[in-house]
Amino acid sequence: MEKSNHFRFSTGVIGYPILFVLLIWFVFWFEIRFGFDFNHFGIYPRTITGLRGVLFSPFIHGDLSHLWHNTLPLLILSVSLFFFYPKNSWKVLFLGVLLTGVLTWLFGRQANHIGVSGVIYMLFGFLFFKGIVAKHFRLIALSFGVVFIYGSMIWYTLPVDPKISWEGHLSGLIVGVLLAFLIKKGVVKPKTYHWESPDYNPEDDEFLKHFDENGNFIEKLPEQDIEEDIKVVYEYKSEDNAKNE
Repeated sequence: MEKSNHFRFSTGVIGYPILFVLLIWFVFWFEIRFGFDFNHFGIYPRTITGLRGVLFSPFIHGDLSHLWHNTLPLLILSVSLFFFYPKNSWKVLFLGVLLTGVLTWLFGRQANHIGVSGVIYMLFGFLFFKGIVAKHFRLIALSFGVVFIYGSMIWYTLPVDPKISWEGHLSGLIVGVLLAFLIKKGVVKPKTYHWESPDYNPEDDEFLKHFDENGNFIEKLPEQDIEEDIKVVYEYKSEDNAKNE
């Protein structure tokens, strides 16, 4: 069942993340090509017009460097999401984008917050903590891989640079952690052995019967109730026949 429902590669696993990235690049190209400036569609905290940035801000970037630094992490983390959590990928994306935007709108400083970095931090938080919570060896390996590659991002959830929306980063991380603990259905379960089942009785375990009270292994030979008759056949040969052979 695990192989049929989880960890299966499909066109959507890489297709949807690439489409998302291309859409962001298209918006940036459109601004440059036709002289538009969409920065005012970002999240401006605690204003009515600033709420539109909850949906629009992930597609808006200030310059090429800003866009480029967000492209690769977004692609890698979103592909990981669609591959390892196929049944929850869209739920995590939609809820993650909305809640990250709302949280930034509620607690962010009075500035225009743009960029998809908040979503990246949301993906980072979800992938790392969900693997630990799920306790599946593949998901745990993903968690360690994510923190190994992108663990240094955690510093940018602090106000280390006034030009960076650390509030958006922190909001995304908080939302990702919350989703990791709240979303439980549709996640692959770790293999359960028979001694881990609730109705397991050690006295019925044939393997444990080979150990005494001190933990020493005892080899028990199977009892034979039926005695087997052994027939021995003697063949006598004359001396002449033996020489001829």
